[in-house]
Amino acid sequence: MSVMDQAFELDLDGFPPEVRQFRQAVREFAREEIAPRAVELDQEAHDHFAWDLVNKGHELGLTRAILPPEYGGLGVGVVGVCLAMEELAAACPGVALIFGATMLGQAPVLLSGDPRLQSRFLPLFSGEHAVLACNAVCEEDAGLDLVIPENIRHARNLTTMRRDGDEYVLNGHKRVITNAAVASFASVFVNMDGRRPEAGLTCVMVPLDSAGVTRGPVADKMGYRACLGSELFFEDVRVPVENIVGGEGEGLDILVAQGNMARSSVAAVSTGVARHALEAAVEYCGQRVQGGVALREHQMTARKLAEMTSKVDASRLLYLSAADKVDNQLPAPEYEPAVAKFFADRIAIEVAGEAVSLLGSRGFIREFGLEKVLRDSYGARIYEGTPEALALAIAGCLYRANDEDGFDDDDV
Repeated sequence: MSVMDQAFELDLDGFPPEVRQFRQAVREFAREEIAPRAVELDQEAHDHFAWDLVNKGHELGLTRAILPPEYGGLGVGVVGVCLAMEELAAACPGVALIFGATMLGQAPVLLSGDPRLQSRFLPLFSGEHAVLACNAVCEEDAGLDLVIPENIRHARNLTTMRRDGDEYVLNGHKRVITNAAVASFASVFVNMDGRRPEAGLTCVMVPLDSAGVTRGPVADKMGYRACLGSELFFEDVRVPVENIVGGEGEGLDILVAQGNMARSSVAAVSTGVARHALEAAVEYCGQRVQGGVALREHQMTARKLAEMTSKVDASRLLYLSAADKVDNQLPAPEYEPAVAKFFADRIAIEVAGEAVSLLGSRGFIREFGLEKVLRDSYGARIYEGTPEALALAIAGCLYRANDEDGFDDDDV
């Protein structure tokens, strides 16, 4: 067991036994099944999908970890999911995102509190074979305008939905959707026909075998290549009225809530990426001799390793604190998950970059795997809020807190 493992094991003592057991099972799966294939999966064709790994993950409960036990779930909470996501991402963040995107597709149904929706969709994940979901938000002309609540009025050319008797009819085009090529259903954010987006944004559950649904080509991505990102086209797609989540015009609230719920786990993914880079650097610097001594004995190297491990530890503490608050507060807080993701996404890039520098040519050659980690480190900056979007959310929380406390310019 490494020093890093020993330090982290101490942190698990206060967690419930089911969370510790789940995290340990996922850690073994990640190290024994995913890590040995990570470079291979990265170099496969861009539309290759490892269903065998997904089904093994499903057997562990990764497709139903966040679901309550009454629907066949593990009920380990956001903390348990985050611990699992770090372990998966330390092996391959693309595999982690397959399961994370499924949870995101489940999130609106969970948040709805609607027993009819929950009884129809959630039991699908407790079957013998893996069922995946996806979450369709972005449009060709609307990305962050749908993520930043203050900007939603500027969103253009959205997928639309209109009522027709006991059904809704969808038309439009959603893009950059993880799992869209392999998912069974999607939670889709659309605008009610004839309404402005701030009043008309609505979430609806759409089975992807419905008539009129077309799956677009798989994107050839820089990183996260084990998961498939693609598009969805809707042409007069009919879904029953009961598939709506909440009600017409309630999509923005659901979108904000699911973002606050998900950002802790994305921070955990970034932490796993950074940890992978750190572990590679620690191993190499302990073995490589320069100037007659191991690299780790050089002052500059020691300083880099100390900063890298401090960043990984701090990132983990931030995501665990945020996840604990999400598990125990209603509604889920905005500030802590945003801070955790804002920090973790940056340190993943920084730690990966330092590791590549320390390994020299080995950090630049594909067969050693670290250049994959560097490419992957940029992925989480894109989904569930860019640094710029998160900065707006965090600053908004700071000023909102000041306003609530009665601060004004004279207090500065």
